[in-house]
Amino acid sequence: MFRRLFIANRGEVAVRVARTARALGIETVGGASAADLDASWTRHLDEVVCLGPAASSQSYLDLEALVQAARQTGCAAVHPGWGFLAENARFAALCEQHGLTFVGPSPSIIERMGLKWPSKAAARASGLPLIPGSEGLLQSVDEAVELAREIGWPVMVKADAGGGGRGMRRCVDEESLRTGYAQASAEAQAAFGNGALYLERCIEGGRHVEVQVLGDRWGNAVHLFERECSIQRNHQKLIEESPSPALDAETRARVGAQAAEAARALGYCGAGTVEFLLDPATGTLHFMEMNTRLQVEHPITEETTGVDVVAEQLRVAAGARLSLRQEDVAAKGHAVECRINAEDPADGFRPTPGVVTAFEFPTHVGPGRVRVDSHVAAGDRVSPHYDSLLAKVITWGATRDEALDTMAACLEGASVEGVATTIPLHLAVLASPAFRSGTYSTAEIPGWPPVTDAAS
Repeated sequence: MFRRLFIANRGEVAVRVARTARALGIETVGGASAADLDASWTRHLDEVVCLGPAASSQSYLDLEALVQAARQTGCAAVHPGWGFLAENARFAALCEQHGLTFVGPSPSIIERMGLKWPSKAAARASGLPLIPGSEGLLQSVDEAVELAREIGWPVMVKADAGGGGRGMRRCVDEESLRTGYAQASAEAQAAFGNGALYLERCIEGGRHVEVQVLGDRWGNAVHLFERECSIQRNHQKLIEESPSPALDAETRARVGAQAAEAARALGYCGAGTVEFLLDPATGTLHFMEMNTRLQVEHPITEETTGVDVVAEQLRVAAGARLSLRQEDVAAKGHAVECRINAEDPADGFRPTPGVVTAFEFPTHVGPGRVRVDSHVAAGDRVSPHYDSLLAKVITWGATRDEALDTMAACLEGASVEGVATTIPLHLAVLASPAFRSGTYSTAEIPGWPPVTDAAS
């Protein structure tokens, strides 16, 4: 195992990785921007070095500065967390060139799966079903129009290098497709330096289901079952749960085995997530993409399976085999995660930077158990420079109702002051009949916005 690990990230993920590294006897070094040097999350690391100014482009996204910091502090490996450079093939390659182990898959796998169409081609070769659409990248808007007429409206044009909803447009007719094609391509070019697009049939009211996989360099791969991530706004996840209420036991076993086989066929090493869209009309799970990193929502998988995903990441990066076989993996109970962000959901999810004056979540409430993954303490400042995530509240119960009841009790008893948060939205969703029944989809946020009495 590595003696020292450099964590090329900040905030909650830095704290999460450091916790497991410490349990494995690994010293941790972190890089922080000038704006973060006094943040409470840095105290969870054994050593902290300043990367540069507050702007991410001059600190957390500065590849050379990160590699130099890792080498100068005697680190043997680099963990990229999620976001920032976690799926940057150039960063992974740069680490390798300087004798640092990148905790993740190879640069070639990151590059292949980072572009949507090559990843779909790899998935198809592994036997995963794809959403009907173009056979490759579109060469012109006229080609897109002709294909849309064949497969039927509505359709989605998507950026090959896209993410987070950027470079994506829903089109209902030829006029909107011609407009959307130009907008999506320009947006993708500006955001990713790549304006290439492909087209898919738009699946209305679909369910976003993802499978956690682990692989090692010895050709072994397993799945840790699935997570449901359909509660989203602008393609950003708000609430996740495991197992998915939409899958039966037979479908769960089949899609898990398919995802693990796809990882094995790719020669995948590390933690990854194979994402699917469930078509409510046919019941088919269509492959969407593969995320070649640790996911924000991995804790609900850990709570139901008992597997420390970060520990497995570190072990296989150090050259060890996976510590478990597929027959060793079993899921128990139900887990749900709410992402608590410093945003005002009543004001279009406007970010609310400022000083957190109170920050406490009760952990001994409800019939289940509570886990709070956070990097924030009272007195910390929420910076406008970075992601607005304050905490992930994870609850586990023997049943889905127990997990949801425990979550509601925890959030109702939470004390977070100084900045507006998404807690009111989470409570509204948890109380909504559609979410409670498990019949929700990506089409809307159940229970939000709240129905108000017009007479009041």
